[in-house]
Amino acid sequence: MRLTVFWQRMADHFGTGYADTFARDHVMTELGGRTVHEALDAGWEAKDVWRVVCAAMNVPLENR
Repeated sequence: MRLTVFWQRMADHFGTGYADTFARDHVMTELGGRTVHEALDAGWEAKDVWRVVCAAMNVPLENR
């Protein structure tokens, strides 16, 4: 998954303004105690981060 697709999906689910705030501030145990930004910076694949976000935040199946 390209980062542009990842960020579009984040914006679609959380809203344009909140997607970055969530990604910057929400620490997720499923990402090793990292935020979305930290996980991506640490080398996690965007598709894997998206899967974690979907599972943790109950993103509807049709939006995954």
